Amino acid sequence: MGHVMGHAGMAATAVRYLRSAGTPTAVGPHSGRRLRAVRDDERPAVDPGEFRRVLGHFASGVTVVTALGPEGPAGFACQSFASLSLDPPLVAFMVARTSRTWPHIARAGAFCVNILGADQGELCLGFARSGTDKFAGVAHTPAPVTGSPRLEGAPAWIDCAIAQVHTGGDHLIVVGRVEALGAAGEGIPLLFHRGRFGRFTP
Repeated sequence: MGHVMGHAGMAATAVRYLRSAGTPTAVGPHSGRRLRAVRDDERPAVDPGEFRRVLGHFASGVTVVTALGPEGPAGFACQSFASLSLDPPLVAFMVARTSRTWPHIARAGAFCVNILGADQGELCLGFARSGTDKFAGVAHTPAPVTGSPRLEGAPAWIDCAIAQVHTGGDHLIVVGRVEALGAAGEGIPLLFHRGRFGRFTP
């Protein structure tokens, strides 16, 4: 991915861009204050454990993002998935920079988001583990446009080509252009909340 700037370096670059674009840098009623990058030593400390505990209160759906790379199928369990744009049709997911699966997806240039159903918790756990053959015993077929693995039994799937990749701290924000998608009936989704799986009850 090339040289990676630190947080302060990225913030300083953003400030320089805003100034060069003529964006006003005075903020709010404090007209005398100029926009500037926040130094690392000025950042309030946030305990990682507390960060996870509090953010765990946000319930999410669960997906498996898959791709067909040169070395075969690859995939990982992903909670941080969202629809992004209707026109053009875009979706996004976040992946850790340290992910061993991401390089395979990047090389493929495409991916399929498999939205998991309420009975697919074990399947999700299999794709959350590292160092194992995640596709062992997992039935799948090629998604219609990119050929990325479409997992059997997933209530819905979204076949995408990678459109953009952005930095986001220790993660990457991957934007995909939707090429095809489909859903099988009214499947009940698998949910994740505070470290546990659950299901939606109308």
